[in-house]
Amino acid sequence: MTDSASRPRWAIVVHGGAGVIERARLKPAQEQAYREALAQVAQAGAGVLEAGGSALDAIETSVRLLEDDPLFNAGLGAVFTAEGRNELDAAIMDGATLGAGAVAGVTRTRHPISLARAVMERSGHVMLIGEGAEAFARHDGQEAAGPGAFFTERRWRSLVNFLTAEGLPIPAKPQATRDNPKAELAHDEGKHGTVGVVALDMAGHVAAGTSTGGVTGKRWGRVGDSPVIGAGTYASDRACAVSATGAGEYFIRLGVAQAICALVELKGLSLQAAVDEVVQDRLTALGGDGGVIAVAPDGQMAWSFNTSGMYRARIAEGRPLEVGVYKDDV
Repeated sequence: MTDSASRPRWAIVVHGGAGVIERARLKPAQEQAYREALAQVAQAGAGVLEAGGSALDAIETSVRLLEDDPLFNAGLGAVFTAEGRNELDAAIMDGATLGAGAVAGVTRTRHPISLARAVMERSGHVMLIGEGAEAFARHDGQEAAGPGAFFTERRWRSLVNFLTAEGLPIPAKPQATRDNPKAELAHDEGKHGTVGVVALDMAGHVAAGTSTGGVTGKRWGRVGDSPVIGAGTYASDRACAVSATGAGEYFIRLGVAQAICALVELKGLSLQAAVDEVVQDRLTALGGDGGVIAVAPDGQMAWSFNTSGMYRARIAEGRPLEVGVYKDDV
């Protein structure tokens, strides 16, 4: 555990996806864009926490920035399904109350993380999907996104390449509503594009949030781990807050996020030991790949991934900002 004398009163950790992220594959301009974006998001969340804002507020603020950034597979810049649609998933969880909200298969809401929080706070439910989630978004006054609002040319090309390789038909190309030149710097890290944030606030509460566009070429309404409470997202003040990214089917089968929290709460493992046991041992043994970020009520911060890279950043009260991309970074 963290020494109480040096324990930060607030902390935040951010991820932007894990996968095949190697120096040889990223151009200098791409790497710089990702590092700058991660730093901006972490600092924005830190500003909320430093001003006394809640962990939930810091998470919503930070994830919304990631959803609006075409570098990441969430919101604007999300990957396409085999039918040529952007189907978005998100979840948020409050460690103080175990309140949680999640949405899946959202296509017309600009910020799925905000919709997930509204589900938690105002719907009486935990998870809403598809048309029902969209109806609740309209009822709640969530900002809508018109057709093509999430389109980027680079993600569309990834879909065309995928469908061509699989021998599947290529759907009609959607109309983009705005030009996003920054999207050309996006790196295709494989099938592990997700964004997530975990935070500790000055009241001692932790929270977690995750948002994703899923996987390129997904079919049949596939949903991964991101909106599944306990798999890709979990938070409890009795243990920690976790957000995951990776091969979602494996994270669901292992209940990765809650498993990490259980190791902290029930076995007394340090946060780093807990994330390493689940990611490096259990996930790897099952054949899954990806990573997690985590924060504990005592200020511990951790991340662990079994891929070549994970976009990540963290900052806490009295501690410098750290930004990492490759495995041998911080």
